[in-house]
Amino acid sequence: MRFDKNTKILIVGLGLIGGSYARALTEKGFETGAIDVDQKAIDYALAKGWIKSGQTQADKDYVSRFDVVVFAVYPKTLIAWLERYRSFIKRGALVTDVSGVKGCVVYKAQELLQDRAEFIGAHPMAGREVSGVEHANPAIFKGANFIVVPTDKNTQEGIEGCKELARLLGFGKISVLSPEQHDEMAGFLSHLTHCIAVSLMVCKDSTHLASYTGDSFRDLTRIAKINDDMWSELFLLNKDELLAQMNLFEEHFDALKKYIESDDRDAIREMMRISASRRKVFDKDAKEKK
Repeated sequence: MRFDKNTKILIVGLGLIGGSYARALTEKGFETGAIDVDQKAIDYALAKGWIKSGQTQADKDYVSRFDVVVFAVYPKTLIAWLERYRSFIKRGALVTDVSGVKGCVVYKAQELLQDRAEFIGAHPMAGREVSGVEHANPAIFKGANFIVVPTDKNTQEGIEGCKELARLLGFGKISVLSPEQHDEMAGFLSHLTHCIAVSLMVCKDSTHLASYTGDSFRDLTRIAKINDDMWSELFLLNKDELLAQMNLFEEHFDALKKYIESDDRDAIREMMRISASRRKVFDKDAKEKK
């Protein structure tokens, strides 16, 4: 689909990401509405002018007005919403999401919607260590990565529409992955890294250590200020892939441990050289985004 001044966009879920979507799209001139169970979130977004309208309950007359529906809610909530209200969605609408796991979402959503509307998965690789619409800021999308997650049921028009949405929001590199490829990637780059940060923070009661730490510990544990409700759901929904990535990490961590135990400095240095070389790719990517 093509976005124009007449395109109406509904955001289901006004948290950090949903709120940032709403704010960015409204600033681009689109009529943006929202549904959220929290009336305070709706009122806040209305007062800020980030949405034109909002409701706490799904209503057919309201939902059916929109050409694009973006689900910025947890995966299980998304599926439950579609099971109950899918008939409210406008025929021919483009439906997408922001979920951090895809295999358990995309296929089920497409099965539920069938030919009523086109569901195409998407994952904005952006966020902050805070939550809530009051922290919404489209700046978090600037230059960030965006992943489109189609299946063989998606049309080229739908895929291009999802890419156009990403460009409108200000994302930089836009990639296309299958649901399986996405969940493997997310299991390693996102879910595993959060597991590591959480594990570090619970190793010791670090309250007294805050007076001594340098940037290395802060940088490594920045994402440990975690939304336990959301992330526990993501971990379990991507359980098999996450466990495989955890096993891979343990294998290399154990290898480093053995090199240290055996005073094998050459092996330690070789592991560090590989690490430093691979890390440069991420530094290059960050410079290209600026």
